Amino acid sequence: MNIAVIIGLTAGVSVLIMAILVAGGNVLMFWDAPSILVTVGGGTAALMVAYPFSRLAQIPGLMRLTIFPTKFNLTEMIVTLVSFSEKTRREGLLSLDDDLEALDEPFLKKGLQLVVDGTDPELVRAIMEIEIDEMANRHDSNKKIFDDFAGLAPSFGMIGTLMGLVLMLVNLNDKSMVGPYLAVAILTTFYGAVLAYLIFTPMASNLDSQTGEEVLMKNMILMGILSIQAGENPRILKEKLVSFLPPVMRLGIADEEGGAS
Repeated sequence: MNIAVIIGLTAGVSVLIMAILVAGGNVLMFWDAPSILVTVGGGTAALMVAYPFSRLAQIPGLMRLTIFPTKFNLTEMIVTLVSFSEKTRREGLLSLDDDLEALDEPFLKKGLQLVVDGTDPELVRAIMEIEIDEMANRHDSNKKIFDDFAGLAPSFGMIGTLMGLVLMLVNLNDKSMVGPYLAVAILTTFYGAVLAYLIFTPMASNLDSQTGEEVLMKNMILMGILSIQAGENPRILKEKLVSFLPPVMRLGIADEEGGAS
């Protein structure tokens, strides 16, 4: 669970509420159903024009993914790849066939299966790189839904502002209506900005970061698979894979090796 997302959203809402209270206002003053209808309803309607329902149905799952992201244990993967390299040096590539069923990582399993089947190294690289690229494209396409809503919410907030101003000017002679319509005009912009800059833009950045981590993991696996197929020295393979990691994580590799010995 990414507790930072929960803390960030809670802190953001809390700061807004605290600012209202410190200024001597009332939180209920910032509740306006027409403004919410224009901003949220309008943005959602625009997304329905842009995307099929099958894509929009993924939004709750994508939002959940920002809170419960997939964890990638790079140090454990390096240890696994190096152990496979050592095994193939002793027993040959076909010995990996016994380990395939126990693997939980589909990308690693697919790559090793290609190697065991005797696939040409360049073809292995091409197949695996296509899979990495298509995975990244799918993730970018999903993230774009959040980017689009982050752009649509302030736009519909501005539309709501224009609507409120028009209603206010039309009813300018009725002073009792000026306040409510002016509230609609201002609050729609407020709602649009909050939705864009507190929720959807940060969530899009979160998903983009997760995609980067997965691409890194898969590129590391690809290098490991090709090195195993080429019969490289396990120590050389380990040095190549460790180069993917930041210095702090490299210490974890040394610690893990020390524990194994």
